[in-house]
Amino acid sequence: MSGDRDTILRAARREDFPNLRAILYDTFESTWRPNITGTAAQAFIQEDGPAAYVGERGLHFWVAEVAGEVVGFVDWEGDFVNALHVRSPHARQGIGRRLMDHAEVQIARASFASARLETDTFNHRSQAFYAARGYREAERYPDEEWNSGLTTILLVKPLS
Repeated sequence: MSGDRDTILRAARREDFPNLRAILYDTFESTWRPNITGTAAQAFIQEDGPAAYVGERGLHFWVAEVAGEVVGFVDWEGDFVNALHVRSPHARQGIGRRLMDHAEVQIARASFASARLETDTFNHRSQAFYAARGYREAERYPDEEWNSGLTTILLVKPLS
């Protein structure tokens, strides 16, 4: 089990891309696949969604590294947090909290009054995580990314 002091936060590098892709597949298997249709899961795998996302945004990510291994990342643009992912074996060790702390500080430094992000109604663990951080529901709408009848929740947190 890693402690906070063993975790290094840094900007992502191109050589991190295979690990970032693996983290996204880990989240897909543990969180998304059980909640989406088989057709949506097959499309995700065939299209290699993680490779496309990492290829497009990866150099904007901030990563968490433990013992030389990239185990999580956060990605934001403007006031919107696109993604926060921590590899399953490293979950619940404060890594997600550290990554979100960093993102929120940077969003506030960029003069945004609040941070926004999305999660889905089935993802109770993420809802609890964000609620504990001060995020509140602002809106609900159909999740069109997965084509699986899911509902997305927009969460907003005022930043000081």
